[in-house]
Amino acid sequence: MVDKDLLKEALAVAVSRGGDFADIFVESRQVSAVGLEDGKVERTQSGTEAGAGVRVWSGDATVYAYTNELDREGLLRAARIAAQALGNGQKDVTVDLTSVRPELTFPVREQPGDVAAERKAEMVRAADQSARAVDTERIKQVMAGYGDLVQEVVIANTTGTHVEGRRVRTRFVVQAVAAGNGVIQTGAEAGAGIVGFEFFDSHDPRRMGATAAERAKALLSAEPAPSGRMPVVLSGTAGGTMVHEACGHGLEADLVQKGLSVYGGQEGREVAAPAVTVVDDATLPDRYGSYAFDDEGVPARSVTLIREGVLEDYLFDRLSAKKSGRESNGHGRRESYQHRPIPRMANTFIAAGKDAPDEILREAGNGLLVRKMGGGQVNTTTGDFVFEVAEGYLIRDGEAGPMVRGATLTGNGPEVLRRVAMVGSDLEFTIGTCGKDGQGVPVSDAQPTMLVGRSRTDSPIVVGGTRQMGDGPEVRRVENNADTEFSVRKYRGRIRRL
Repeated sequence: MVDKDLLKEALAVAVSRGGDFADIFVESRQVSAVGLEDGKVERTQSGTEAGAGVRVWSGDATVYAYTNELDREGLLRAARIAAQALGNGQKDVTVDLTSVRPELTFPVREQPGDVAAERKAEMVRAADQSARAVDTERIKQVMAGYGDLVQEVVIANTTGTHVEGRRVRTRFVVQAVAAGNGVIQTGAEAGAGIVGFEFFDSHDPRRMGATAAERAKALLSAEPAPSGRMPVVLSGTAGGTMVHEACGHGLEADLVQKGLSVYGGQEGREVAAPAVTVVDDATLPDRYGSYAFDDEGVPARSVTLIREGVLEDYLFDRLSAKKSGRESNGHGRRESYQHRPIPRMANTFIAAGKDAPDEILREAGNGLLVRKMGGGQVNTTTGDFVFEVAEGYLIRDGEAGPMVRGATLTGNGPEVLRRVAMVGSDLEFTIGTCGKDGQGVPVSDAQPTMLVGRSRTDSPIVVGGTRQMGDGPEVRRVENNADTEFSVRKYRGRIRRL
Protein backbone atom coordinates (compact mmCIF):
# COMPACT_ATOMS: atom_id res chain seq x y z
CA MET A 1 0.00 0.00 0.00
CA VAL A 2 2.82 2.40 0.93
CA ASP A 3 6.43 1.77 -0.02
CA LYS A 4 9.10 1.60 2.60
CA ASP A 5 10.95 4.74 1.46
CA LEU A 6 7.83 6.88 1.93
CA LEU A 7 7.26 5.37 5.38
CA LYS A 8 10.84 6.23 6.38
CA GLU A 9 10.43 9.79 5.13
CA ALA A 10 7.13 10.27 6.95
CA LEU A 11 8.51 8.87 10.20
CA ALA A 12 11.47 11.22 10.01
CA VAL A 13 9.10 14.16 9.52
CA ALA A 14 6.90 13.01 12.41
CA VAL A 15 9.75 13.18 14.95
CA SER A 16 11.50 16.20 13.38
CA ARG A 17 10.09 18.59 16.03
CA GLY A 18 11.49 16.66 18.96
CA GLY A 19 9.37 13.54 19.20
CA ASP A 20 10.83 10.54 21.03
CA PHE A 21 8.91 7.95 19.04
CA ALA A 22 6.60 7.78 16.03
CA ASP A 23 4.69 5.06 14.28
CA ILE A 24 2.49 4.81 11.21
CA PHE A 25 -0.47 2.47 10.83
CA VAL A 26 -1.62 2.05 7.24
CA GLU A 27 -4.81 0.16 6.64
CA SER A 28 -6.99 -1.02 3.78
CA ARG A 29 -10.17 -2.88 4.64
CA GLN A 30 -12.74 -4.58 2.48
CA VAL A 31 -16.04 -5.42 4.08
CA SER A 32 -19.20 -7.13 2.93
CA ALA A 33 -22.43 -7.78 4.79
CA VAL A 34 -25.79 -9.37 4.17
CA GLY A 35 -28.74 -8.68 6.47
CA LEU A 36 -32.11 -10.43 6.56
CA GLU A 37 -35.24 -9.34 8.39
CA ASP A 38 -38.89 -10.42 8.14
CA GLY A 39 -37.96 -13.14 5.67
CA LYS A 40 -36.35 -10.78 3.21
CA VAL A 41 -32.76 -9.92 2.47
CA GLU A 42 -32.97 -6.26 3.40
CA ARG A 43 -29.46 -5.21 2.58
CA THR A 44 -26.23 -6.32 0.99
CA GLN A 45 -23.26 -4.08 1.46
CA SER A 46 -19.67 -4.09 0.35
CA GLY A 47 -17.00 -1.48 0.33
CA THR A 48 -13.37 -0.58 0.71
CA GLU A 49 -11.77 1.96 3.00
CA ALA A 50 -8.13 2.95 3.34
CA GLY A 51 -6.11 5.42 5.34
CA ALA A 52 -3.19 5.93 7.69
CA GLY A 53 -2.66 7.14 11.22
CA VAL A 54 0.53 8.84 12.44
CA ARG A 55 1.34 8.88 16.14
CA VAL A 56 4.14 10.79 17.84
CA TRP A 57 4.98 10.95 21.49
CA SER A 58 7.46 12.96 23.52
CA GLY A 59 7.64 12.46 27.26
CA ASP A 60 4.04 12.16 28.44
CA ALA A 61 2.58 14.01 25.44
CA THR A 62 1.07 12.08 22.53
CA VAL A 63 -0.32 13.38 19.23
CA TYR A 64 -2.31 11.37 16.70
CA ALA A 65 -3.20 12.45 13.18
CA TYR A 66 -4.84 10.43 10.42
CA THR A 67 -5.63 10.77 6.74
CA ASN A 68 -7.41 8.84 4.01
CA GLU A 69 -4.91 10.12 1.43
CA LEU A 70 -2.19 7.52 1.02
CA ASP A 71 -0.15 9.36 -1.60
CA ARG A 72 3.14 10.99 -0.67
CA GLU A 73 1.70 14.45 0.03
CA GLY A 74 -1.18 13.12 2.11
CA LEU A 75 1.00 10.98 4.34
CA LEU A 76 3.66 13.66 4.81
CA ARG A 77 0.97 16.23 5.63
CA ALA A 78 -0.36 14.03 8.43
CA ALA A 79 3.19 13.53 9.72
CA ARG A 80 3.87 17.31 9.68
CA ILE A 81 0.62 18.05 11.50
CA ALA A 82 1.46 15.55 14.21
CA ALA A 83 5.00 16.90 14.53
CA GLN A 84 3.87 20.54 14.72
CA ALA A 85 1.20 19.76 17.30
CA LEU A 86 3.78 18.16 19.55
CA GLY A 87 6.37 20.92 19.81
CA ASN A 88 8.77 23.40 18.26
CA GLY A 89 12.04 21.54 18.50
CA GLN A 90 14.19 20.64 15.50
CA LYS A 91 16.19 17.53 14.82
CA ASP A 92 17.31 15.45 11.89
CA VAL A 93 16.33 11.80 12.04
CA THR A 94 17.19 8.89 9.80
CA VAL A 95 14.89 5.91 10.04
CA ASP A 96 16.03 2.50 8.87
CA LEU A 97 13.18 0.01 8.57
CA THR A 98 13.67 -3.73 8.90
CA SER A 99 10.80 -5.95 7.86
CA VAL A 100 9.69 -8.44 10.48
CA ARG A 101 8.04 -11.66 9.31
CA PRO A 102 5.26 -13.12 11.43
CA GLU A 103 5.91 -16.47 13.09
CA LEU A 104 2.16 -16.94 13.44
CA THR A 105 -0.26 -17.24 10.53
CA PHE A 106 -3.97 -17.92 10.25
CA PRO A 107 -4.53 -19.78 6.96
CA VAL A 108 -7.71 -18.96 5.03
CA ARG A 109 -9.07 -21.67 2.75
CA GLU A 110 -11.89 -19.68 1.16
CA GLN A 111 -11.37 -15.95 0.76
CA PRO A 112 -14.61 -14.01 1.37
CA GLY A 113 -13.91 -11.86 -1.68
CA ASP A 114 -14.07 -14.97 -3.88
CA VAL A 115 -17.55 -15.89 -2.60
CA ALA A 116 -20.55 -14.54 -4.51
CA ALA A 117 -23.02 -12.36 -2.62
CA GLU A 118 -25.84 -14.78 -3.45
CA ARG A 119 -24.02 -17.59 -1.66
CA LYS A 120 -23.71 -15.40 1.43
CA ALA A 121 -27.42 -14.57 1.17
CA GLU A 122 -28.19 -18.30 1.13
CA MET A 123 -26.76 -18.56 4.63
CA VAL A 124 -29.05 -15.93 6.15
CA ARG A 125 -32.06 -17.43 4.33
CA ALA A 126 -31.21 -20.89 5.67
CA ALA A 127 -31.03 -19.53 9.23
CA ASP A 128 -34.35 -17.72 8.78
CA GLN A 129 -36.15 -20.79 7.45
CA SER A 130 -34.90 -23.13 10.14
CA ALA A 131 -35.73 -20.63 12.89
CA ARG A 132 -39.31 -20.19 11.66
CA ALA A 133 -39.73 -23.95 11.29
CA VAL A 134 -39.26 -24.33 15.05
CA ASP A 135 -42.74 -22.91 15.65
CA THR A 136 -44.54 -21.26 12.76
CA GLU A 137 -47.10 -19.65 15.08
CA ARG A 138 -44.96 -18.30 17.89
CA ILE A 139 -41.74 -17.32 16.10
CA LYS A 140 -42.78 -13.86 14.98
CA GLN A 141 -39.58 -12.36 13.70
CA VAL A 142 -36.12 -13.51 12.64
CA MET A 143 -33.09 -11.38 11.93
CA ALA A 144 -29.91 -12.86 10.51
CA GLY A 145 -26.69 -11.15 9.60
CA TYR A 146 -23.52 -12.22 7.79
CA GLY A 147 -20.39 -10.10 7.72
CA ASP A 148 -16.77 -10.47 6.64
CA LEU A 149 -13.71 -8.26 6.83
CA VAL A 150 -10.39 -8.43 4.97
CA GLN A 151 -7.92 -6.04 6.55
CA GLU A 152 -4.46 -5.34 5.12
CA VAL A 153 -2.14 -3.45 7.45
CA VAL A 154 1.35 -1.96 7.27
CA ILE A 155 2.94 -0.82 10.52
CA ALA A 156 6.27 0.98 10.82
CA ASN A 157 7.96 2.90 13.62
CA THR A 158 11.09 4.84 14.42
CA THR A 159 12.68 1.89 16.25
CA GLY A 160 13.06 0.29 12.82
CA THR A 161 10.13 -2.14 12.86
CA HIS A 162 8.26 -2.74 9.60
CA VAL A 163 5.37 -5.22 9.60
CA GLU A 164 2.86 -6.19 6.95
CA GLY A 165 -0.15 -8.32 7.75
CA ARG A 166 -3.47 -9.58 6.48
CA ARG A 167 -6.44 -10.42 8.70
CA VAL A 168 -9.62 -12.13 7.55
CA ARG A 169 -12.62 -12.32 9.86
CA THR A 170 -16.08 -13.81 9.29
CA ARG A 171 -19.11 -13.68 11.56
CA PHE A 172 -22.73 -14.77 11.60
CA VAL A 173 -25.58 -13.79 13.96
CA VAL A 174 -29.18 -14.94 14.27
CA GLN A 175 -31.85 -13.43 16.50
CA ALA A 176 -35.37 -14.80 16.85
CA VAL A 177 -38.38 -13.22 18.56
CA ALA A 178 -41.14 -15.43 19.96
CA ALA A 179 -44.52 -14.27 21.25
CA GLY A 180 -47.39 -16.02 22.99
CA ASN A 181 -49.80 -15.54 25.88
CA GLY A 182 -48.93 -11.88 26.12
CA VAL A 183 -45.20 -12.55 26.47
CA ILE A 184 -42.45 -11.61 24.03
CA GLN A 185 -38.98 -13.17 24.31
CA THR A 186 -35.80 -13.10 22.26
CA GLY A 187 -33.19 -15.76 21.58
CA ALA A 188 -29.88 -15.31 19.79
CA GLU A 189 -26.96 -17.34 18.51
CA ALA A 190 -23.69 -16.01 17.15
CA GLY A 191 -20.33 -17.18 15.91
CA ALA A 192 -17.20 -15.61 14.41
CA GLY A 193 -13.54 -16.25 13.88
CA ILE A 194 -10.35 -15.14 12.16
CA VAL A 195 -11.27 -17.40 9.24
CA GLY A 196 -12.72 -17.16 5.75
CA PHE A 197 -15.97 -18.51 4.36
CA GLU A 198 -14.94 -21.98 5.57
CA PHE A 199 -16.40 -20.67 8.84
CA PHE A 200 -19.59 -22.47 7.78
CA ASP A 201 -17.83 -25.84 7.76
CA SER A 202 -18.12 -25.75 11.54
CA HIS A 203 -21.11 -23.40 11.95
CA ASP A 204 -24.32 -24.67 10.35
CA PRO A 205 -26.58 -21.63 9.77
CA ARG A 206 -29.65 -23.87 10.00
CA ARG A 207 -28.59 -25.17 13.38
CA MET A 208 -27.80 -21.65 14.58
CA GLY A 209 -31.23 -20.40 13.45
CA ALA A 210 -33.03 -23.26 15.16
CA THR A 211 -31.05 -22.77 18.37
CA ALA A 212 -31.95 -19.08 18.53
CA ALA A 213 -35.63 -19.82 17.93
CA GLU A 214 -35.76 -22.70 20.41
CA ARG A 215 -34.25 -20.45 23.06
CA ALA A 216 -36.80 -17.71 22.41
CA LYS A 217 -39.67 -20.19 22.42
CA ALA A 218 -38.56 -21.84 25.65
CA LEU A 219 -38.44 -18.46 27.39
CA LEU A 220 -42.16 -17.99 26.75
CA SER A 221 -43.00 -20.68 29.27
CA ALA A 222 -40.10 -19.98 31.65
CA GLU A 223 -40.79 -19.13 35.26
CA PRO A 224 -40.12 -15.65 36.60
CA ALA A 225 -36.60 -15.61 38.03
CA PRO A 226 -36.19 -15.70 41.80
CA SER A 227 -34.30 -12.98 43.59
CA GLY A 228 -31.76 -12.98 46.34
CA ARG A 229 -28.28 -14.14 47.17
CA MET A 230 -27.67 -17.74 46.12
CA PRO A 231 -25.00 -20.10 44.70
CA VAL A 232 -24.56 -19.54 40.96
CA VAL A 233 -23.20 -22.05 38.46
CA LEU A 234 -21.83 -20.33 35.39
CA SER A 235 -21.87 -22.96 32.67
CA GLY A 236 -19.06 -23.15 30.13
CA THR A 237 -21.63 -22.28 27.48
CA ALA A 238 -22.19 -18.97 29.27
CA GLY A 239 -18.87 -17.87 27.81
CA GLY A 240 -16.45 -15.50 29.44
CA THR A 241 -18.54 -12.34 29.59
CA MET A 242 -18.08 -12.20 33.34
CA VAL A 243 -14.30 -12.53 33.27
CA HIS A 244 -13.98 -10.15 30.32
CA GLU A 245 -16.06 -7.36 31.77
CA ALA A 246 -15.69 -7.77 35.50
CA CYS A 247 -12.01 -8.68 35.50
CA GLY A 248 -10.34 -8.21 32.10
CA HIS A 249 -10.88 -4.47 31.72
CA GLY A 250 -9.45 -3.91 35.17
CA LEU A 251 -6.24 -5.64 34.02
CA GLU A 252 -5.65 -3.26 31.08
CA ALA A 253 -2.55 -1.23 31.93
CA ASP A 254 -3.86 2.21 30.93
CA LEU A 255 -6.74 1.96 33.40
CA VAL A 256 -4.38 0.73 36.09
CA GLN A 257 -2.01 3.66 35.47
CA LYS A 258 -4.89 6.15 35.64
CA GLY A 259 -6.01 4.76 38.98
CA LEU A 260 -9.24 3.47 37.45
CA SER A 261 -8.76 -0.21 38.23
CA VAL A 262 -9.46 -2.13 41.37
CA TYR A 263 -6.45 -4.31 40.43
CA GLY A 264 -3.93 -1.46 40.54
CA GLY A 265 -0.91 -2.18 42.74
CA GLN A 266 -1.96 -5.80 43.28
CA GLU A 267 0.92 -7.54 41.46
CA GLY A 268 2.06 -10.58 43.37
CA ARG A 269 -0.99 -10.52 45.61
CA GLU A 270 -3.80 -13.02 45.83
CA VAL A 271 -6.82 -11.57 44.01
CA ALA A 272 -8.75 -14.77 43.23
CA ALA A 273 -9.33 -18.28 44.48
CA PRO A 274 -6.33 -20.63 44.02
CA ALA A 275 -8.28 -22.55 41.37
CA VAL A 276 -8.53 -19.46 39.14
CA THR A 277 -6.00 -18.77 36.37
CA VAL A 278 -6.86 -16.00 33.90
CA VAL A 279 -5.15 -15.86 30.49
CA ASP A 280 -5.37 -13.58 27.47
CA ASP A 281 -4.03 -15.38 24.40
CA ALA A 282 -4.08 -13.62 21.03
CA THR A 283 -2.46 -16.61 19.28
CA LEU A 284 -5.37 -19.08 19.47
CA PRO A 285 -6.27 -20.52 16.04
CA ASP A 286 -9.56 -19.34 14.53
CA ARG A 287 -10.65 -17.25 17.54
CA TYR A 288 -12.32 -13.94 16.77
CA GLY A 289 -9.87 -11.86 18.82
CA SER A 290 -6.68 -13.48 17.45
CA TYR A 291 -3.95 -11.74 15.44
CA ALA A 292 -0.33 -12.38 14.41
CA PHE A 293 0.78 -8.84 15.31
CA ASP A 294 -1.07 -6.29 17.37
CA ASP A 295 -1.80 -2.87 15.85
CA GLU A 296 1.61 -1.57 16.91
CA GLY A 297 3.55 -4.36 15.18
CA VAL A 298 4.27 -6.33 18.36
CA PRO A 299 4.04 -10.13 17.95
CA ALA A 300 0.96 -11.69 19.54
CA ARG A 301 1.48 -13.79 22.62
CA SER A 302 -0.24 -15.51 25.48
CA VAL A 303 -0.23 -13.53 28.73
CA THR A 304 -1.08 -15.11 32.08
CA LEU A 305 -2.77 -12.34 34.04
CA ILE A 306 -3.73 -14.27 37.17
CA ARG A 307 -1.95 -17.52 37.99
CA GLU A 308 -3.59 -19.77 40.60
CA GLY A 309 -5.21 -16.77 42.21
CA VAL A 310 -2.18 -14.46 42.22
CA LEU A 311 -2.09 -11.37 39.98
CA GLU A 312 0.88 -11.78 37.66
CA ASP A 313 0.61 -9.26 34.82
CA TYR A 314 -1.43 -6.60 33.03
CA LEU A 315 -2.18 -6.03 29.33
CA PHE A 316 0.21 -3.49 27.80
CA ASP A 317 0.52 -1.53 24.59
CA ARG A 318 3.76 0.31 23.76
CA LEU A 319 2.84 3.56 25.50
CA SER A 320 1.60 2.05 28.75
CA ALA A 321 4.60 -0.31 28.73
CA LYS A 322 6.94 2.66 28.36
CA LYS A 323 5.31 4.34 31.36
CA SER A 324 5.90 1.17 33.39
CA GLY A 325 9.48 0.78 32.15
CA ARG A 326 8.93 -2.51 30.36
CA GLU A 327 8.16 -4.02 26.94
CA SER A 328 4.69 -4.28 25.46
CA ASN A 329 3.15 -7.74 25.65
CA GLY A 330 1.31 -7.34 22.35
CA HIS A 331 -2.07 -5.94 23.32
CA GLY A 332 -2.05 -2.54 21.59
CA ARG A 333 -5.18 -2.55 19.44
CA ARG A 334 -7.29 -0.01 17.57
CA GLU A 335 -10.58 -0.05 15.69
CA SER A 336 -9.15 1.48 12.52
CA TYR A 337 -6.56 3.94 11.20
CA GLN A 338 -8.74 6.71 12.63
CA HIS A 339 -8.02 5.57 16.19
CA ARG A 340 -4.90 5.53 18.35
CA PRO A 341 -3.88 2.17 19.85
CA ILE A 342 -4.74 1.42 23.47
CA PRO A 343 -4.40 -1.69 25.67
CA ARG A 344 -7.15 -4.17 24.78
CA MET A 345 -8.06 -7.77 25.40
CA ALA A 346 -7.95 -10.37 22.60
CA ASN A 347 -9.11 -13.85 23.71
CA THR A 348 -9.61 -13.78 27.49
CA PHE A 349 -10.46 -16.86 29.50
CA ILE A 350 -10.33 -18.62 32.82
CA ALA A 351 -8.28 -21.78 32.32
CA ALA A 352 -10.04 -25.12 32.66
CA GLY A 353 -9.83 -26.89 36.02
CA LYS A 354 -10.33 -30.49 37.11
CA ASP A 355 -13.94 -30.67 38.29
CA ALA A 356 -16.62 -32.41 36.23
CA PRO A 357 -19.47 -30.04 35.29
CA ASP A 358 -22.09 -32.49 36.63
CA GLU A 359 -20.30 -32.66 39.96
CA ILE A 360 -20.26 -28.87 40.13
CA LEU A 361 -24.02 -28.79 39.61
CA ARG A 362 -24.58 -31.35 42.36
CA GLU A 363 -22.35 -29.41 44.72
CA ALA A 364 -24.40 -26.23 44.17
CA GLY A 365 -27.48 -27.84 45.75
CA ASN A 366 -29.99 -25.05 45.17
CA GLY A 367 -29.30 -21.91 43.18
CA LEU A 368 -29.15 -20.62 39.61
CA LEU A 369 -27.54 -22.20 36.54
CA VAL A 370 -26.55 -19.73 33.82
CA ARG A 371 -26.10 -21.19 30.34
CA LYS A 372 -26.05 -17.90 28.39
CA MET A 373 -25.09 -14.43 29.47
CA GLY A 374 -26.64 -11.26 28.11
CA GLY A 375 -25.46 -7.65 28.21
CA GLY A 376 -24.47 -5.64 31.25
CA GLN A 377 -22.29 -2.97 32.76
CA VAL A 378 -19.20 -2.85 34.96
CA ASN A 379 -17.41 -0.13 36.87
CA THR A 380 -13.69 -0.92 36.58
CA THR A 381 -12.80 1.37 39.50
CA THR A 382 -14.74 -0.76 41.95
CA GLY A 383 -15.32 -3.96 39.98
CA ASP A 384 -19.09 -3.75 40.56
CA PHE A 385 -21.14 -5.28 37.76
CA VAL A 386 -24.66 -6.10 36.66
CA PHE A 387 -25.36 -8.59 33.85
CA GLU A 388 -28.48 -9.96 32.24
CA VAL A 389 -29.02 -13.71 32.06
CA ALA A 390 -30.07 -14.73 28.57
CA GLU A 391 -30.68 -18.38 29.49
CA GLY A 392 -30.92 -19.55 33.09
CA TYR A 393 -32.35 -22.45 35.09
CA LEU A 394 -33.11 -23.07 38.72
CA ILE A 395 -30.91 -25.65 40.42
CA ARG A 396 -32.87 -27.90 42.72
CA ASP A 397 -31.18 -30.57 44.80
CA GLY A 398 -28.15 -30.52 42.55
CA GLU A 399 -29.96 -30.85 39.25
CA ALA A 400 -30.95 -28.37 36.56
CA GLY A 401 -34.61 -27.51 37.03
CA PRO A 402 -37.05 -25.25 35.20
CA MET A 403 -35.99 -22.42 32.95
CA VAL A 404 -36.32 -18.89 34.33
CA ARG A 405 -36.48 -15.52 32.62
CA GLY A 406 -35.77 -11.94 33.61
CA ALA A 407 -32.76 -12.75 35.79
CA THR A 408 -29.84 -10.42 36.40
CA LEU A 409 -26.56 -10.99 38.23
CA THR A 410 -25.19 -8.26 40.47
CA GLY A 411 -21.89 -8.40 42.29
CA ASN A 412 -18.26 -7.37 42.42
CA GLY A 413 -15.71 -8.90 40.04
CA PRO A 414 -12.80 -9.39 42.46
CA GLU A 415 -15.15 -10.71 45.14
CA VAL A 416 -16.60 -13.24 42.68
CA LEU A 417 -13.14 -14.47 41.68
CA ARG A 418 -12.25 -14.99 45.36
CA ARG A 419 -15.40 -17.03 45.95
CA VAL A 420 -15.02 -19.43 43.01
CA ALA A 421 -15.51 -22.75 44.75
CA MET A 422 -15.08 -25.18 41.85
CA VAL A 423 -13.67 -24.92 38.31
CA GLY A 424 -14.78 -27.34 35.61
CA SER A 425 -12.78 -29.26 33.03
CA ASP A 426 -14.71 -27.83 30.08
CA LEU A 427 -14.08 -24.56 28.22
CA GLU A 428 -16.25 -22.79 25.65
CA PHE A 429 -15.77 -19.49 23.86
CA THR A 430 -18.21 -16.74 22.93
CA ILE A 431 -17.55 -13.77 20.70
CA GLY A 432 -18.25 -10.06 20.87
CA THR A 433 -17.28 -6.56 19.89
CA CYS A 434 -15.64 -4.90 22.89
CA GLY A 435 -16.21 -1.17 23.31
CA LYS A 436 -13.69 1.08 25.06
CA ASP A 437 -12.91 4.77 24.55
CA GLY A 438 -15.32 4.81 21.61
CA GLN A 439 -13.47 2.01 19.82
CA GLY A 440 -14.87 -1.42 19.03
CA VAL A 441 -12.53 -4.38 18.47
CA PRO A 442 -13.31 -8.07 17.91
CA VAL A 443 -12.75 -10.26 20.96
CA SER A 444 -13.63 -13.67 22.31
CA ASP A 445 -13.81 -14.88 25.88
CA ALA A 446 -14.35 -18.14 27.69
CA GLN A 447 -14.62 -19.90 30.99
CA PRO A 448 -15.15 -23.44 32.23
CA THR A 449 -18.21 -24.33 34.29
CA MET A 450 -17.74 -22.67 37.69
CA LEU A 451 -19.47 -22.69 41.04
CA VAL A 452 -19.54 -19.28 42.72
CA GLY A 453 -20.48 -19.56 46.39
CA ARG A 454 -21.44 -22.76 48.17
CA SER A 455 -24.48 -21.38 50.03
CA ARG A 456 -26.83 -18.40 50.11
CA THR A 457 -24.81 -16.66 52.77
CA ASP A 458 -21.50 -17.51 51.11
CA SER A 459 -22.43 -16.40 47.58
CA PRO A 460 -21.13 -12.99 46.41
CA ILE A 461 -23.71 -12.83 43.60
CA VAL A 462 -27.19 -11.40 44.02
CA VAL A 463 -29.73 -12.69 41.54
CA GLY A 464 -32.25 -10.06 40.54
CA GLY A 465 -35.67 -11.33 39.53
CA THR A 466 -39.36 -10.78 40.03
CA ARG A 467 -39.93 -13.71 42.35
CA GLN A 468 -38.77 -13.66 45.94
CA MET A 469 -36.57 -16.49 47.19
CA GLY A 470 -34.31 -16.90 50.14
CA ASP A 471 -33.00 -13.63 51.56
CA GLY A 472 -35.13 -11.45 49.31
CA PRO A 473 -34.12 -8.86 46.75
CA GLU A 474 -31.05 -6.72 47.17
CA VAL A 475 -29.87 -3.89 44.96
CA ARG A 476 -26.30 -2.81 44.30
CA ARG A 477 -25.85 0.31 42.27
CA VAL A 478 -23.30 0.48 39.45
CA GLU A 479 -22.12 4.06 39.17
CA ASN A 480 -22.92 5.83 35.95
CA ASN A 481 -19.44 7.19 35.33
CA ALA A 482 -18.64 7.79 31.67
CA ASP A 483 -14.89 7.43 32.30
CA THR A 484 -15.04 4.01 33.84
CA GLU A 485 -18.19 2.40 32.55
CA PHE A 486 -18.27 0.02 29.62
CA SER A 487 -21.35 -0.96 27.73
CA VAL A 488 -21.63 -4.62 26.79
CA ARG A 489 -23.27 -4.69 23.40
CA LYS A 490 -23.94 -8.32 22.82
CA TYR A 491 -26.06 -9.83 20.08
CA ARG A 492 -28.24 -6.79 19.43
CA GLY A 493 -25.23 -4.58 18.94
CA ARG A 494 -23.54 -6.96 16.59
CA ILE A 495 -26.60 -7.25 14.39
CA ARG A 496 -26.64 -3.50 14.00
CA ARG A 497 -23.04 -3.52 12.90
CA LEU A 498 -23.52 -6.06 10.13
